[in-house]
Amino acid sequence: MTVNKQLTWREKISYGVADMGFNFYWTNIATFLLIYYTDVFGISAAAAASMMFMIKIINAFTDPMIGAAADRTSTRWGKFRPYLIWVPLPLACAAVLTYTTPDLSADGKIIWAYGSYLAMMVCYTCINIPYNALSGVLSADPQERSTVNGLRFIFAFAGGTVVTAATPALVHWLGGGNDKLGWQLTMLTWSVFASLLFVLTFLNTRERIVPVSTQQSNVWQDVRDLSQNRPWVALFFLALIIMITITLRTSSAAYYFKYVVQRPELMATFVPAYMLSAAAGASLTPLMTRFVDKKKLMMILMTITAVLSSAFFFVPKDQVWLMFALQIGMGLALGPKSPLAFSMYADTADYNEWRTGRRATAMTFAAATFSQKLGTAIAVAVIGSIFTQLGYVANAVQSAGSQAGIVWLMSFIPAAFALLAVAVMFFYNLDNNKLLQIQADLDARKI
Repeated sequence: MTVNKQLTWREKISYGVADMGFNFYWTNIATFLLIYYTDVFGISAAAAASMMFMIKIINAFTDPMIGAAADRTSTRWGKFRPYLIWVPLPLACAAVLTYTTPDLSADGKIIWAYGSYLAMMVCYTCINIPYNALSGVLSADPQERSTVNGLRFIFAFAGGTVVTAATPALVHWLGGGNDKLGWQLTMLTWSVFASLLFVLTFLNTRERIVPVSTQQSNVWQDVRDLSQNRPWVALFFLALIIMITITLRTSSAAYYFKYVVQRPELMATFVPAYMLSAAAGASLTPLMTRFVDKKKLMMILMTITAVLSSAFFFVPKDQVWLMFALQIGMGLALGPKSPLAFSMYADTADYNEWRTGRRATAMTFAAATFSQKLGTAIAVAVIGSIFTQLGYVANAVQSAGSQAGIVWLMSFIPAAFALLAVAVMFFYNLDNNKLLQIQADLDARKI
């Protein structure tokens, strides 16, 4: 059943601010966790990369289970909103433990890292998947979805900007020179702010689209439906590839400025420059989708990303302004990809309901986050493998080979994945006219 499609700006903003909270976690993980493990926590790059890869794989397989559970949740607040008040506290506790350095042996630290990181990622998934699914039931209007997701990612990139700009200073200030204490208290600070934003979203949003009361399905039926949903399959691989592209550059940036440029303080402005430009790009998404089909727009944006990323290889290490110019350009190009992708996921949920008569919104988004986490795991594994092969040594002068590997991770390697993303989009077969027909047919069935 679908009711009252029109969204107020209060609801749109209230939905969006939660993604700022998610980025208080996610941006820390993507930008700082690997270098925290190697340079503060005190384990090798190989051990850290292997651990993060394994946890991402394990956690990826929990996504469909959590999505299935969310689809089958029934409360007076809806299916997905309750998770925004059920999970913030466990997530905050797990995150603080992840950024805590215990006085243990090398093996003990690795066990601690596995346990705390897995707990954090499972808790993150338990709240993030229902939140993603919520965007698919706020409205059935594709343009409204583009607007909601565009606004959401403005907040997301703003959160990422704040985290990357403020985290190094917070670590120093809160730790008083003790980086181990600084990281623990910094994560506690971000967790408290994130929890408040999640509650705000819960209080000010409403679920308008619910499955018809006669719908019957099971988890395996949901999985079969998705496997036969061609546009969703295309998005699955798109998310996997884009996440590899982004994670390679984001996780390598701290190493790039510390060991190649030898100006680690630039990280405090380099990643925020990307985040701000990405927020600007995301804000333009609803306007662009009025004139350009989502599929074509995604292909254009990923082509631009590949070109700009390749150009980074040729930047001399003393040309900081050029590094920032290319980073801002990539932010503008990649900013719209997130609202585009999440709007397209909601479209594939409609397509699935239109094709099969069954709706599984959370499972649609859960399986999508599965691919994102798998992409992150692959990217971290690539970085760890390259660092190990080239002889990376933490907090030491790097060899020429190690420095070259870091530069490739910032340029040609992610560029190749960006071009692969363009190729994948040829298999996505939902255009604007098809979506209008699907919505008309679904509305007719529910009269």
